[in-house]
Amino acid sequence: MHFENTLAFASQLDQQDQLSRFRDDFHLLQKDGKPVVYLCGNSLGLQPKSVKAAIDQELKDWAELGVEGHFNGKNPWMYYHHFLTEKAAKIVGAKPKEVVIMNNLSVNLHLMMVSFYRPTPQRYKIMMEVSAFPSDQYAMETQARFHGVDPNDAIIELKPREGEYTLRTEDILAQIEANKDSLAIVMMGGVNYYTGQAFDMQQISKVAHEMGAQVGFDLAHAAGNINLQLHDWEVDFAVWCTYKYLNSGPGGTSGVFVHEKHANNPNLPRFAGWWGHDEKERFQMKKGFKPMEGAAGWQLSNAQIFPMAIHKASLEIFDEAGFAHVLNKSQILTAYLEFILEEFKEHLTIITPSDAKFRGCQLSIIVKQDGRKLFDFLESKNIMPDWREPDVIRMSPVPLYNSFEDIYKVGQALKNYFAS
Repeated sequence: MHFENTLAFASQLDQQDQLSRFRDDFHLLQKDGKPVVYLCGNSLGLQPKSVKAAIDQELKDWAELGVEGHFNGKNPWMYYHHFLTEKAAKIVGAKPKEVVIMNNLSVNLHLMMVSFYRPTPQRYKIMMEVSAFPSDQYAMETQARFHGVDPNDAIIELKPREGEYTLRTEDILAQIEANKDSLAIVMMGGVNYYTGQAFDMQQISKVAHEMGAQVGFDLAHAAGNINLQLHDWEVDFAVWCTYKYLNSGPGGTSGVFVHEKHANNPNLPRFAGWWGHDEKERFQMKKGFKPMEGAAGWQLSNAQIFPMAIHKASLEIFDEAGFAHVLNKSQILTAYLEFILEEFKEHLTIITPSDAKFRGCQLSIIVKQDGRKLFDFLESKNIMPDWREPDVIRMSPVPLYNSFEDIYKVGQALKNYFAS
């Protein structure tokens, strides 16, 4: 598509946008009575307007039914995760039985490592990208220590080539092969939080399995943002949060994927809780854990009804919009932002890959001089990106609620800043 940096062009794209109506389904921010261009969906998605009614329904059932809400509520709490799995599975490219919504991301990551990180004296190494999100770094460090392994020895960090910001797929695969005899698991982010790079999860999974390693991904910055086909890629497990691109509230619930090949493996260790026990027998209160089939068998505790109600409201928007349409608009919207930013390439560098196959809607930029000053200026102009130390501004135009005119406004603000 041929882009133009004009208000008329941006307005035309908005008029042609079949998803533009969904913008009205969210609470858009204002500051001092003026609209805010919100570009922080990679950190916390905006609130869907349907959330209040969703929570009010569960509050009503609690008030009127008490404990009987588990069975007699409008959305019986006993089965609440079932109301989420089909729609969540569509977003990550999975079968419904391979997905469950539960807990929070870091908890789920540790639960998955219990099952899939089984180090031996020969195979004990964990491969991850350098500068992974701190949650992943801390989880891998402490998992290694828990198993009596020195994390400095166990953890292999994949680093970009000198002078580059992102990893090349061929270098990742080469490192997997080079460590084939000692590698226990590849555990990477699906999209790196800092650079916005999306990794080739299909190739990584294929080669890691050929080398005898397990494969897991933290999809915190990928779920709801990029095309995922976890089942077809034969990823062993994945975890994600729901409060970023999935707009499900601060500290919201989390998703888990476990490939169906592991669904009924009795030799796969796991921690157990009564919500993962066969729900047909759950209230018989007997000894002897009998897991539900698929990912649901990894549940521990009662469903988090209020966070799940929020997530249900958001998933319904995605389902109505159609995730393929969301991804298509995301590519065009992000490409337009890239086009706008390229006009200022003498002042800034985009470190996110330009190939749409290796990114979602986040673009990370490094300003060549005093990036924090530019960030503060943008905020003063009612434009809200976010800042990540030491020197990156992240901008994420989210297709469900950002417009092409939003992107045009970013360009105008940058023009004013660099002209001053």
